[in-house]
Amino acid sequence: MKMKKSLVALCLSAGLLTGVPGIVLADVNVVPQDTSAAPAIPASALQQLQWTPVAQSKTQTTSLATTGQRLNAGDIAGPVAAYSVPANIGELTITLSSEAKKNEVFAPNVLVLDQNLTPSAFFPSSYFTYQQPGVMSADRLEGTLKLTPALGQQKIYLLVFTTNKDLQNTTTMIDPAKAYAKGAGNAIPDIPDPIARHSTDGTLKLKVSTNSASSVLVGPLFGSSGPGPVTVGNTAAPATAYAAPAAATAPAVSPAAKSEPMLNDTESYFNQAIKQAVAQGDIDKALKLLNEAERLGSTSARSTFISSVKGKG
Repeated sequence: MKMKKSLVALCLSAGLLTGVPGIVLADVNVVPQDTSAAPAIPASALQQLQWTPVAQSKTQTTSLATTGQRLNAGDIAGPVAAYSVPANIGELTITLSSEAKKNEVFAPNVLVLDQNLTPSAFFPSSYFTYQQPGVMSADRLEGTLKLTPALGQQKIYLLVFTTNKDLQNTTTMIDPAKAYAKGAGNAIPDIPDPIARHSTDGTLKLKVSTNSASSVLVGPLFGSSGPGPVTVGNTAAPATAYAAPAAATAPAVSPAAKSEPMLNDTESYFNQAIKQAVAQGDIDKALKLLNEAERLGSTSARSTFISSVKGKG
């Protein structure tokens, strides 16, 4: 599958790189919309994967040794995990953790695909950083993805894998005695930290929740403007496999406009703000301005948005 970056497929705002409290990004230069670094995967291979549905606000735990799938493409090594995520519940915050056990850890890469299985974002292993163990969590590599599925989509897909290059690296963890001393405010002992080698086995935990400050738009801006959604081979967990029907592409729904016409000055203000947001590459902001303008009765905001995007592309 040819990897391309496209304005209408994906937009990155500065908010992505601010991270979330308690999580430190090792590589702030990660640019998710550039999928050129991701392995080239044939569309037929993607359609044959079993895509495990992930419900909102529930943690999906995957043991790669028992439920991982094989995918021979590019530099991918060992089993992969494939998830389908609801795309019609609003903006998403997706947290992926890979637990370290017996000084081994799976270094995840995540390829995000829209409902047509078109690559829209790529988060390499450098995006998932080491997090110290907590009361309810183990040593782990962890990262948070903030995504905005474009209107009209029913699902988006996450492919999690590691590579032969990742297997050559290691992760330095913290010794339990050091972690305890730090938490208790005691002197930190001068002892070496354990080193976890990267492996093809591991336990992944994926949690999906909604948010109001997303960064990455996944999929075409209007669901009805592109090709129909792809029917994937399976969208259920392997233990209860079933053939999933093609998701119906719903038309983009505009907010109900007010009966009173918008004042010319207000209309001009919103149109100018939409143009500026698109010019800056902040499609998420432009969409919010469009929705608000139409809610207030604008009749030109949508055409302004579309012409601005076409001009940008």
